[in-house]
Amino acid sequence: MSLSEPLTLDPTGSDHRGEHRTLRARGPATRVDILGVTAWSVSEPALLKKLLTGPDVSKDGRQHWPRFAETVTTWPLALWIAVENMFTSYGGDHRRLRRMVAPSFSARRVAALGERVESMVDELLDELAATPDGQAADLRETLCYPLPIRVISELMGVPEARREGFRELVDSVFSTTLGPKEAAANTVKLYEALDALIVEKREHHGDDMTSLLIAARDEEGDGSALSETELRDTLLLMISAGYETTVNLLDQAITALLTHPEQLAHVREGRATWTDVVEETLRYEPAVKHLPLRFAVRDIPLPDGQVINKGDAVLPSYAAANRHPDWHGESADSFELTRSAPGPEHLAFGYGTHFCLGAPLARLEGTTALEKFFARFPDAELGVPVTELRPVPSLITNGHQTLPVVLRPAG
Repeated sequence: MSLSEPLTLDPTGSDHRGEHRTLRARGPATRVDILGVTAWSVSEPALLKKLLTGPDVSKDGRQHWPRFAETVTTWPLALWIAVENMFTSYGGDHRRLRRMVAPSFSARRVAALGERVESMVDELLDELAATPDGQAADLRETLCYPLPIRVISELMGVPEARREGFRELVDSVFSTTLGPKEAAANTVKLYEALDALIVEKREHHGDDMTSLLIAARDEEGDGSALSETELRDTLLLMISAGYETTVNLLDQAITALLTHPEQLAHVREGRATWTDVVEETLRYEPAVKHLPLRFAVRDIPLPDGQVINKGDAVLPSYAAANRHPDWHGESADSFELTRSAPGPEHLAFGYGTHFCLGAPLARLEGTTALEKFFARFPDAELGVPVTELRPVPSLITNGHQTLPVVLRPAG
């Protein structure tokens, strides 16, 4: 294929590692087709950081993407660009919306959740302990999913009866194999669920983020603080991003450790920490592979002579960037807990003004769950060969459909 022709991204994500190698081989940025939309996939870390921190790229398609109106009616991923919250905002609007949410993820508030997260993990591990010796448990279903759902639901005040419904709807948001009609129908159901939650929380206020956002909206009825649409879409962002990414973090960390026993030994023998496990997992197999979309505010010359024209769509390809050899050398494709580079050298939580607010909470859940799981089940092993694990059908989210693990050997 000529480099001038867009590379069609596989919506099933069946070979994302191979696809990311192809992206890197095509240069710092290359044109791709993402379910019918042409965008510039950026996989070179230095260039990606520059674009994510400078004023040349916006997340507001309404303002800065000429194709917005025609695309939003038919694109299966329309919700990713059509929502009105801090995820798609630019400039002053982004600062206003982020300020309203940021206090819920402060270091103090996250630290205060520590004991509650430990309790939740213990409860889930107690349930797992009933699994018969030699029998595989699906850890994605019994640990990776329920922990972050419980945590974000308590933070947001989502009643237990509504949690499973939100999970199913949010999973479909991250799917990239739905057709336009299926995606649109899921969006309708999702907003119906959010509207019902808002009605319920207006009637029964609590000490949770949903109640606080509703109060901010209702006290400033002119929408200067938060419009009704922004309220609804902010709840959507908090609930969906608040658990989906952590599900994949736990899934990929457990998979990596069980398939790299020498790395698990580093932790057990004190040469690495559970924080190292979380950070290397986020680099090696980040929870999100590509994150649609951003838009060029002006012409952007590229190092290889190409130009991202004003109004072009831009696709940050975080997973490809995380394994770029210019960043991590010859070992970029290896899972290594003892890397010498200081700090979390990855882009799994984004970069710049849109850096994920929930990163401290995800890290807390990850380190707590992993440390407790491997202490409780030190002999755990994959229940199938790693080659038989099937990826979630998505070019966005990065996890496995199931994660069968034998917690204790038979007998």
